Amino acid sequence: MKFKFGIKEVVAIGVGTALFVALTEIQIPTPIPNTYLQPRMAIMAFLAAVFGPLVGGVVGILGHALGDAMFYGSVWWSWVIPEGIIGVAIGLCASKFAIKEGEFKNVKAIVLFNVVQILANIVAWALAAPCLDILIYAEPANKVFLQGAMAILGNVLIIGILGTLLCVGYSAVGAKSSSLNKEE
Repeated sequence: MKFKFGIKEVVAIGVGTALFVALTEIQIPTPIPNTYLQPRMAIMAFLAAVFGPLVGGVVGILGHALGDAMFYGSVWWSWVIPEGIIGVAIGLCASKFAIKEGEFKNVKAIVLFNVVQILANIVAWALAAPCLDILIYAEPANKVFLQGAMAILGNVLIIGILGTLLCVGYSAVGAKSSSLNKEE
């Protein structure tokens, strides 16, 4: 498995992290305390699906850590790490989504993207985040597993809708601009 890392990936990390941090302020409340729906997850998933696991992981970890520090005054590491897990997991399958090749319009790629993001969210929020909350912050298990369940549901919806739309749109536009570049 070979991953490309160049100027485009560095720019994707910079722009993606900035967008992720900026979107930290957009929070849609849920019935579970301290758990929100946040569109920033769609940006991270999209960038991971296009540019791979390093971009996805760095945007998730750096974006969440900076967003926490800037808007809340402290970093909640047990929730930072799971976002990196999701970014890496989605990014590991980037070549199968064929977004850059303009193939993300087919049902198979869209379903695969969503199956991967659902599984990644389950691992991140049903296992990693609650266990880290208990180990690092001595949080009560019933609270953190309930928050994890809400995070799974919220992220699956946000990524499933907004993330899929971003991938479909970029695949359509990216494929056209790539074919224009090849004709020159």
